Amino acid sequence: MNHADQVLAVAGSAIAAQHRPNVFVERLEAGEVSLASLGRLAGELYHLVRSDQRSFALAAARFPDAPFLVLAAGEAEALGLLLDFAAAVGVTPQDCEPHPLAQAYPAYLAQTAAYGSRSDLALALLANAPGSGAVYRRVADALQSRYAMADRAVAHFRFLADTPGELLDDAKATLTAGLAAGDEHRVAVRTALMVHDYEHLFWDSLT
Repeated sequence: MNHADQVLAVAGSAIAAQHRPNVFVERLEAGEVSLASLGRLAGELYHLVRSDQRSFALAAARFPDAPFLVLAAGEAEALGLLLDFAAAVGVTPQDCEPHPLAQAYPAYLAQTAAYGSRSDLALALLANAPGSGAVYRRVADALQSRYAMADRAVAHFRFLADTPGELLDDAKATLTAGLAAGDEHRVAVRTALMVHDYEHLFWDSLT
């Protein structure tokens, strides 16, 4: 096991130890989330995704050899797909006022993009992609099974549910290079865990 694999294993164990139920998604799966709350979800995601797009673009400017520009492009695609979900729940997401707790995650990502290392960002992606993808998959499934939404309306969530293997490979190479260049592995692990907790806070803020 190389250094990057070891650091990823440590981050994965730390995240697993912090696992707790996602109450909002559980309520969604039970069909207990109101249309108004789904509209709020669309609005919060709109502000979050727009921020993340800019954060990854900033990270790409700092680390041009890392795959952060690909992530920025992915956020742009996700934003376009989100508009179909917003239309399905009857909101104009640009008009939705963001909630501070819901936007704590993108604020932390912006801070990391501006001041963190390439290893911080790469490890956060690698360690959190499986869990985040599973949540988005559950949301898409629930919206279709409980709220009879069309494929187009849930395409945003399906898109974010699966991170391309090539992107994960590039993130792994970025982590390996960053650690070899002296990035602090403890800070990278802390960042990955903080991203996990902030993502959970986003969903908690919707309940």
